[in-house]
Amino acid sequence: MKKINNTVIALSFFIGIANTNAQEKKTLTLDEAVQLGIQNSKNLKIDAAKIEEATADLLDAKNKQLPDFKLSASYMRLTNAKVDIKFLNESGSGEGGGMAAPKSVFLGQANLSMPLYAGGRIRYGIESAKYLVEASKLSTENDKISIAYNVAQAYNNLFKANQSIKVLEENLTASQKRDETFLKLENNGVIARNDRLKANLQTSNIELQLLEAKNNYNIANINMDLLLGLPETTEIEVDQKYIDEAEEIKPVDYYVNTAKENRKDLQALDQQRKAAQMGTKAAKAENYPTVALTGGYIAADAPKFLTVYNAVNVGVGISYNLANLWKQNSAFKQSQAREMQLEATNELLNDNIKLDVNREYQNTDYSKKRIAVYEKSAEQANENYRITKNKYDNGLATMTELLDADAAQISANVGVINAKADAALAYRKLLQTTGTLTIK
Repeated sequence: MKKINNTVIALSFFIGIANTNAQEKKTLTLDEAVQLGIQNSKNLKIDAAKIEEATADLLDAKNKQLPDFKLSASYMRLTNAKVDIKFLNESGSGEGGGMAAPKSVFLGQANLSMPLYAGGRIRYGIESAKYLVEASKLSTENDKISIAYNVAQAYNNLFKANQSIKVLEENLTASQKRDETFLKLENNGVIARNDRLKANLQTSNIELQLLEAKNNYNIANINMDLLLGLPETTEIEVDQKYIDEAEEIKPVDYYVNTAKENRKDLQALDQQRKAAQMGTKAAKAENYPTVALTGGYIAADAPKFLTVYNAVNVGVGISYNLANLWKQNSAFKQSQAREMQLEATNELLNDNIKLDVNREYQNTDYSKKRIAVYEKSAEQANENYRITKNKYDNGLATMTELLDADAAQISANVGVINAKADAALAYRKLLQTTGTLTIK
């Protein structure tokens, strides 16, 4: 029996340890959360692959200016081949005018081609590929800023849910103590049962609000875990100073000009436009001939018939497709259309940037003004509850008035926290639209 009891105690101990370790707690500032989000972003892994692809295209473009050197060799068996060389027969050099009958042929070749002139298509192709590599890198930087804001948004939701839980827990404790007091008063015949039940109902409402806040917190916490690449059982504790990070906003023109200078998507589009311009020049160069330095070596052996070695040739080759004289250069027209498309996209993006900056500037200003209103409302609600509680204690206010004042006080205090958190997030959204959201 003693052995069984010891086993039960040991199992209970290990189960307790397992439950303790099941949910790890991790305290993170917003900047730390952003760094984790960037390190574990699936989108950035895709962006890295796109940069590698663009870099490979650049390498391919550079390779076109290097010489090509090809080696080939072949060995062929011949069946009853008869080779009659006329000039030998006519000169009488052959034996009885007979024909050679080689059984096999070996042929080896080496060819070298070095481009000298291609109408500029090689040079323009390299420049275009360079611009596209830079565009890919700038797009990655823009995605990093977007990820930083997404993490901040998730962090904000987690912060608000956490703070709501704290306020509601404090009020629930106070409400439960009040229920205990009212139960004693009812038992002593001081208050009616109906008044005590109203207070119990208020406590139940707070409990429901607390359950909802905890549910929101759990959802926000899982969302953060996934964004940051953490185990889903990790409980994240947020920095309480998060809502104090917002700074005083400057005039709207400052943010519009900042966006024009710093938006990575705008800079990436500019690189794409330059690449398209180079692409148009490269396509136009298709109408010009190509000139290349050529060289080669040939070796051949047909037993009892022909042997060739040290056959080296060097020269200059010119290639021109005469079909260009009557065929339209479709690649050139496509590239021009691409330029026009990117130009229109650039104008549209500039308009959208102005709209985004102005909208988020107004939202930030609005969010800051809401804080003052909510703080005033909270001050009024707290004072109203104090006065109503005093009146109720002196028999000058009803239970309904007291409970209404308490509910208004809870709502106002939660509203202040949410307003401050929303203002901090709105300011970060404004920084995102200007391309200056800090990634430390």
